[in-house]
Amino acid sequence: MTPYIVDRTSVINASKSAVWERVITPEGINDEMRPWMTMSMPRGTKELTIDNVPVGEPLGKAWLRLFGLIPFDYDALTIAELDPGTGFHEKSTMLSMRRWEHQRTLTEINAGSVEVHDRLTFEARLPLVGPILRRVIAAFFAHRHRRLSRHFT
Repeated sequence: MTPYIVDRTSVINASKSAVWERVITPEGINDEMRPWMTMSMPRGTKELTIDNVPVGEPLGKAWLRLFGLIPFDYDALTIAELDPGTGFHEKSTMLSMRRWEHQRTLTEINAGSVEVHDRLTFEARLPLVGPILRRVIAAFFAHRHRRLSRHFT
């Protein structure tokens, strides 16, 4: 099965360190996702952030909740690579996805702005839903980038 790829890039008017501190926390991640969904942290990891997870080790299931209430999928979360202050690469599986990769990279433009780039690579478990999921994921990450930008305005 051929993987689908979605790229999203935005310029955020804040310092690289401020954006990094926001995007690595469960609170920041969920703020980006709201109101459409939230994601819980796997059991025993509530105090962790992306900055201090054990890299390359499965963390457990992070449940995705529609409107923050209804569990509809999970992410068997693993941070495969971490470059603190600059980016991460999540390689996971989901109930709905045979393969889910999320790479987020922050690149400083100047002292007051940073480029945030997300690349999502995925393979759906069900045949024929890939093109639909690609549109949904592209729209969802556009939403996440708008929410992140709005946080810093």
